[in-house]
Amino acid sequence: MDLKPGDKAPAFKLATDGSGEVSLAGMKGKPFVLYFYPKDNTTGCTREAIDFNRLARKFQELGVDIIGVSKDSTTSHERFKDKHGLKLTLASDSETKMAQDYGVWIEKTLYGRKSMGMERSTFLIDKAGKIRTVWRKVKVDGHAEAVLAAAREL
Repeated sequence: MDLKPGDKAPAFKLATDGSGEVSLAGMKGKPFVLYFYPKDNTTGCTREAIDFNRLARKFQELGVDIIGVSKDSTTSHERFKDKHGLKLTLASDSETKMAQDYGVWIEKTLYGRKSMGMERSTFLIDKAGKIRTVWRKVKVDGHAEAVLAAAREL
């Protein structure tokens, strides 16, 4: 699925760290950032999470929540958050249904070997549940700042 600005965000309901749950229905009336990342405790994913965490207060002042999504378990997310002092909500898409619905579960090639994996992507979703901005094949440097700048335009 190739989601673009103006599309309705696909529904989701996922378990989060701390035995919580997050869903599109539960976010109704509130804008949020949904960022997909490949794996807890890897270099790029750690830097991205730390960058979003560093700017979390500024997002909060705008009334924008940040939700990170990967295939990792909620237990892995809890260890990841504890290790790096993260305050973000991290959701587990262990079955990759949400990643498929958002078009971010893709074929990747590493050292000539093909496999399925999470594409680093971010969606800014407005309070009406519409996608406002999409970032695909994200490069970590400066990304959290770019998302914050877009969130200020909501």
